[in-house]
Amino acid sequence: MNVTTTFFRQLMAKSHRFCLTVLPALLGFGYSAASHADTTLPEQLIGVTQGFLEVAVEDYLQRSAISGRHEIQVNRLDPRLRLPLCDKDLTASLESPAQPIGRVTVRVRCDGSSPWTLFVPAQVRLYRDVLIVTRPLKRNGIVSEADLALVERDVGLLNQGYLTDQGQALGKKLTRPLLPDQVLAPVHLQMAEAVRKGDQVVISARSGSIKVRMAGEALSDGAPGAQIRVRNQTSQRVIKALVIGPGQVEVAM
Repeated sequence: MNVTTTFFRQLMAKSHRFCLTVLPALLGFGYSAASHADTTLPEQLIGVTQGFLEVAVEDYLQRSAISGRHEIQVNRLDPRLRLPLCDKDLTASLESPAQPIGRVTVRVRCDGSSPWTLFVPAQVRLYRDVLIVTRPLKRNGIVSEADLALVERDVGLLNQGYLTDQGQALGKKLTRPLLPDQVLAPVHLQMAEAVRKGDQVVISARSGSIKVRMAGEALSDGAPGAQIRVRNQTSQRVIKALVIGPGQVEVAM
């Protein structure tokens, strides 16, 4: 995408022999330049470059179709780096990550007579309403509506993911203990068992239009979609059955 500002057009009309003082602000991000100028712009013009970079990063965020309140902070510029003023329109692209959330790097490139490339780090804070737990919860506990609340958080900091709807969590079992105000992530949840070892269950067997039901005993726990061992109460035969709901299992005929 081609990103330019009126500032750059006005400066290029005067002279392309001036040099912009710009910077990447995180150690570990670099730049490459085909040539270096011998002069520098006055200090007040450094803000033009910084403003351009902020506009570029913000523009990427707006185009990403991610909803939510956001803040953009471009890292400070280092006056020791000098690059020639570009005699062509600058181009900018998102170098990393795939989406402009959290720590991002914008690649700014000049393809003019004195080409250069600069990698500019920034921080994009993107806020969404996510689920948190409202009280201490124990491992293996079943999540209820009273355990949850929606609060605004910077999702760029949530490396384990997050949930935005109570329906994604209600009735599921916790894989670990959680503390009040902790963000609920998918890794904290698993399907709760619909059948427990020792439960009396109904075994359904279907073949075409014929459906047979019989009494059984669960020999292991199982969530919906899991296969468990079940003993047929009539024949005492142990079979494998698919859990389809509370107290309900199914076998193929």
